[in-house]
Amino acid sequence: MVKSLHTLTTAATLAIAIDLPSGLATDSGRALTTPPVFHLTLALGALKPAHLLQPAARYCGEVRLLDIGVPVTSQIEVLESPHLAPPGPDAHKYTRGMVGVIAGTMAGAADLAALAAMRAGAGYVTLLGDSAGPPHALVRAAFSDHALANDRIGALVIGPGLGRDATASIRLDAALAAGRPLVLDGDALRLLDPDQIRALTVPVILTPHAGEFDALFGRSDDDKITRARDAAARAGAVVVFKGADTVIAAPDGRVRLAPGASDWLSTAGTGDVLAGAIGAMLAAGLDPLAAAAAGVWLHGEAARRSGPAFIADDLADALRSARASL
Repeated sequence: MVKSLHTLTTAATLAIAIDLPSGLATDSGRALTTPPVFHLTLALGALKPAHLLQPAARYCGEVRLLDIGVPVTSQIEVLESPHLAPPGPDAHKYTRGMVGVIAGTMAGAADLAALAAMRAGAGYVTLLGDSAGPPHALVRAAFSDHALANDRIGALVIGPGLGRDATASIRLDAALAAGRPLVLDGDALRLLDPDQIRALTVPVILTPHAGEFDALFGRSDDDKITRARDAAARAGAVVVFKGADTVIAAPDGRVRLAPGASDWLSTAGTGDVLAGAIGAMLAAGLDPLAAAAAGVWLHGEAARRSGPAFIADDLADALRSARASL
């Protein structure tokens, strides 16, 4: 009796797929069938989107790249650890980057973003809005146009816990008019449309999860890379399309694919932490694609270092050791 591939693979101590398990769409990451889950996949020549995009990636197990002597060039690259230099002897809090985080109806979300910006390496973080408590190194101030006019602010983070009421709209309009590089997350993405974002003349990074992405750019059956690329071009901004298979896309078509994220990131507040980490990178002077990529890498590394059952506060704290690992 001939046994099925599923039966043999499930029973095997070590099941290895060559290049890709059968039944997976190489470029889109779709599962055309339901293949067995392999322990190891040996990618030939280059990693393919299916090695990193869900649902295909879940069937690959550990992926190892084999050099077969064929040069590969592509605008789509796998996210790598960033080159972030430590502060030099002449550094001070402003040269390391000043981040402004705008609070809203859920102050805890903005607190997380601010803490993450600090732990990721920002030299100065100010939280604008109604919030109180530690850490004491966080500068808290009332929200005002005067506070936004500080020309030392290298990036503004707005959206975490912002709300969608009239006050939220007023604060968002003020942030857009401030002329500072922007990280737009959460509720800010629900209050804007792509044309408004495209009209901005400052660097902008958007960090939507799937629901926010659909609300901002519409639903589509296209693969995640295509959708992220189209959204980035449409908005004229770097898009961090979050998820277990985060895709980072720039308006010029460049794409960075993040390796598999910790499943424990599926807890409240982790997106706020990511927004703050990206804000720190943008305030430090990295270009938007590099800032988004560095923030996503630090976020993923912090999650790996946090182990199981962490909460967003733990994740923000772990950004310090993630940054120290570079």
